Parts: sequence; C-alpha cells; structure tokens
Amino acid sequence: MNDKKIKFRFFTITQWKQEQEFLRQQHNDGWKFTRLDALICYHFEKCQPEDVVYQLDFNPDGRAHKTEYVRMFRDCGWEYLQDYTGYSYFRKAASEMDGDEEIFCDDSSRLDFMKRVFKGRIIPCIVVFFCVIIPQLLFQFHLNNSYGNILAGIFAALGIVYLVMFGTFAIQFLRYQKSIKY
Repeated sequence: MNDKKIKFRFFTITQWKQEQEFLRQQHNDGWKFTRLDALICYHFEKCQPEDVVYQLDFNPDGRAHKTEYVRMFRDCGWEYLQDYTGYSYFRKAASEMDGDEEIFCDDSSRLDFMKRVFKGRIIPCIVVFFCVIIPQLLFQFHLNNSYGNILAGIFAALGIVYLVMFGTFAIQFLRYQKSIKY
C-alpha cells in the first residue's frame, strides 16, 4: 500500500482560500500535507482522516525574524509546515480551535495580508508587464515577419493572462475592503 502521494494543483495568488480548503479536504480524506514544490506538486502522507484547518500567511519579511514569527503561531497552537514563494503554511486540528479561528484575528489583519500579497506579488508583476511584455509586444509587431508575429502572439497571450490576474486580484481586494468596517 502506498503511504505517499503527489497531487498536481495550481492556485493563483488570489486563490489562497481555495488552496487552504484543498489541503483541508485532503486531510479529511486521510492525506496529510507534507510539502509543496515546483509550484504545483503537493506532497501528502497517509494519515488518519481528521478535520484539520490549514492557513496561509504571506509574510516575506518574516524570514528576517523567522524564529519569533514561527513561535508566535506555535504559541497559538498552529503547526508551522513550510515557507514557499513567500507564503507560510500552518495547520491546526479543528477540534483545538475556538469557533472559526484563523491566523488572522480580524478583518484588518486579513486586509493587511492582502496588501502584503499586493506589494510582494502584484507590484513585481505590474513591473514585468510594463517593462517586458508591453515593450516586447510592440517591438514584435513592428518586425513584420512570421517569427515576429509568433512572438507577438505569445506576448499578447501573456499580456491577457497578466490582465486577468490583475483584474481578479483587484476585484477580490476591493470586495473584501468594501465588506469590512473600519
């Protein structure tokens, strides 16, 4: 019997809730998350099925004070799992939680989380979009040959992907910001 498995899933930076639910469901099905690598390779080990809540935090600054950062969550009962591309992964048995407990204790903390994601992920993507994709798209259109047309099509497709990503994050961020009361 195989006690380990790998699942291939891709979650965008705006889909952290779906990623958390995916990990929780796997644990409910008897597969404990052990690590993530290559952006889409989720590694699991066989375990007793249990309702375990998974939470992600985006805190690239936490690396500078890693020991204190992890201790803070451990003191609240969260098990630290790993850091991956700026996100820290935590889990806690649902039976040990007080209601709908999350690592973010209030709406403003969740909004701060989303702002950190924006600064750490979206701003660099915006820079790439305006400094690489748009100039290359314009340059390739002016080449007037089949090679330039193929590359222009590739850069146009990348531009559309970036615009969808920006729009998705902006809509989620604005909806959440509007839903909370300051």
